[in-house]
Amino acid sequence: MSIATGKAWVFGDEINSDVMAPGIYFKESNEIMASHCLEAVDPNFAHKVQPGDIVVGGRNFGIGSAREQAALSFRHLKVGAILAKSFARIFYRNALNFGVPALIFPEASDVRAGDMLSVNAVTGKVENLTSKKNYVVDSIPQHLMDMIQAGGLMPHLKKRLQKKGHI
Repeated sequence: MSIATGKAWVFGDEINSDVMAPGIYFKESNEIMASHCLEAVDPNFAHKVQPGDIVVGGRNFGIGSAREQAALSFRHLKVGAILAKSFARIFYRNALNFGVPALIFPEASDVRAGDMLSVNAVTGKVENLTSKKNYVVDSIPQHLMDMIQAGGLMPHLKKRLQKKGHI
């Protein structure tokens, strides 16, 4: 899935991975962890986000602890893509590793909560279907899109090893 279309969930700068995956729920299942994703910032997010919806963040999205559970929560919630002005490095890599397209989107401030967006991670085309504005951002390279489309790093590696007859 290289194109995601959905409602924009807009967050500000420096959204911390600790609010994406609150530590109090670390011993719980992924489902329970995801049900508390971003609740300190928007108590309705995890319960109202729909598959394919787009998360839009400001600068340094995912700063904080190197919690892979933060990216895993977005995958579990079936977020279609994450757009942000910039990402914390480890969060960005974790998002891709768990099959969640993450694109740097300098114009994130143009998007309003509830806008309908279409994001093509392969071409880098971002369309705001509500405001009728179109943007082009750096796309995700094909080898990483292959990994994302396989469901993340581990499913991608398993698939490659199976093709080569190693498992």
